[in-house]
Amino acid sequence: MNKYLTVIKIITFMLLMAPLALMVWDGVHNNLTADPIEELLHRTGIWALRLLLLTLAMSPLKTMTGQIVFIRLRRMLGLFTFFYASLHLTIYVWLDLGLDWSHFLEDVVKRPYITVGMLAWLLMVPMAITSNRFMLKKLGKNWKKIHRMIYLVLILACFHFIWLVKSDITEPLTYSGIGLIWLLFRVIEYRGKRTQNI
Repeated sequence: MNKYLTVIKIITFMLLMAPLALMVWDGVHNNLTADPIEELLHRTGIWALRLLLLTLAMSPLKTMTGQIVFIRLRRMLGLFTFFYASLHLTIYVWLDLGLDWSHFLEDVVKRPYITVGMLAWLLMVPMAITSNRFMLKKLGKNWKKIHRMIYLVLILACFHFIWLVKSDITEPLTYSGIGLIWLLFRVIEYRGKRTQNI
């Protein structure tokens, strides 16, 4: 199983790097539309949200299939979620605002979609820092409390996307619907465990 898991992790890593590789390729070949910064912001943001949803899908998939491999991939998916979210933020602050920190702080305060997006990223920071086994052992039960914030991150990320889109909100609502399914699954699973313990 360990041998196959290593292969699966390598393939997963390569697949998760593919969106970034495509962005670099398109950037080098000038295929990033008429507004390359906006295109990069969209791509990094959408991949952060997709990987967040995929990370949350690992536990339900493990429950439905009984395959532990999904849990083994969850940490990598979570870290890549943070990676693409950080790229999204970096592109916004560096390429879009030119490291104008006063403008950035003004946007965070005055634009709700940026406020919730920034809050979502800040909540991911402690999860990324504590994602290793050493922190898991050191924090004990508190580790779960920190990592349960991923559901709040999901809610904030969905609001960020919905508020960002000015016309057709079909796409953000679709992602939000998928996220709602995983939230409901978690609630049902949690209530089921509590019932068994009574």
